[in-house]
Amino acid sequence: MSEKKYWQEDEWIDMPEFVQENKQAIKRVAINFESEEDMTKFNEVTGLNITMKTKGVFFPLQKSKKKEYRYTKNTNLKYPIYVISKGRWEKRLTINALEEMSIPYKVIVEPEEYNNYLKYVSAENILVLPENFSRLGQGSIPVRNWVWEYSIKSGDEKHWILDDNISGFERLNRNERVRVKNGSMFRAAEDFVDRYENIAFAGFEYRQFGGGARRPKPPFKTNYRVYSCTLIRNDLPYRWRGKFNEDTDICIRALKDGWVTVTFNCFLQNKIGTMSMKGGNTDSIYDKTDNRKEFAESLKKQHTDIVEVVWRYNRWHHEVDYSSFQNNKLIKKKNIILGEKVNNYGMELL
Repeated sequence: MSEKKYWQEDEWIDMPEFVQENKQAIKRVAINFESEEDMTKFNEVTGLNITMKTKGVFFPLQKSKKKEYRYTKNTNLKYPIYVISKGRWEKRLTINALEEMSIPYKVIVEPEEYNNYLKYVSAENILVLPENFSRLGQGSIPVRNWVWEYSIKSGDEKHWILDDNISGFERLNRNERVRVKNGSMFRAAEDFVDRYENIAFAGFEYRQFGGGARRPKPPFKTNYRVYSCTLIRNDLPYRWRGKFNEDTDICIRALKDGWVTVTFNCFLQNKIGTMSMKGGNTDSIYDKTDNRKEFAESLKKQHTDIVEVVWRYNRWHHEVDYSSFQNNKLIKKKNIILGEKVNNYGMELL
């Protein structure tokens, strides 16, 4: 049976190769061992390495090889990257990842924390908020809006805004996730977005939300939420608002007005779970809520027509119905000239 054809593949021209086959298991069985001796014998026969801690395994044994990209050319970004950070000068996940990739960035810090960040980050990479700047009990929202205005004043057409708890970036292709260590995936994303007139927000899928490397999927999806690593059009009429779920809210507002959002499945961000690191909103906002119920209810209040509050995985969640936005279609700019079918932006897998 042939693999499913996605409409997005016809748009993915002159972009990095993306081949994602269906390699999911065709059958799952539970095997019960009466003793560790039986388990050892089973391992000897099958060549597996099942232990008392093993939760699941593929047969035959999947032997993973460490792979990495060689970069045959430097890739400069079109748009600036801003990292909003608070209380995390000693654990600079996103900053370290960007420096590993040799990507220029600016980290936004509060005046009282400047000297702390200066111990680890070059002064030229730090932007300090105004002395009279107030977060107004809204966490990072006012900071995000300050960055937006700063980028406009700097003459930028778009800007990236990143959370400070992203430990790295990966490219998904041929059912493998491989860490990217230069700006290739950011530049490819920028070039793709710039082909269209009506993309409001674009960004990389969470590694843990990607559905696994074995599932078939298109290189990107449209009209969904964009989280934590976002490329933003500066001429949009929106600004960040509220206190929680600001990413989801601003995407929904744009979608309701007919804009398109793009989430790249082929490019992934390894985002650390919310509330799992000290600093940021964890100490000032998130630790004052009840199993995130307030998070979900705030979004429900903003978008009663498409949001429900549900209990799942031992905590509250918001559940958004994005189906009404599927008619928001990409509009390609005129006179776009594309190159070859595949453009790997200088990435060669070793």
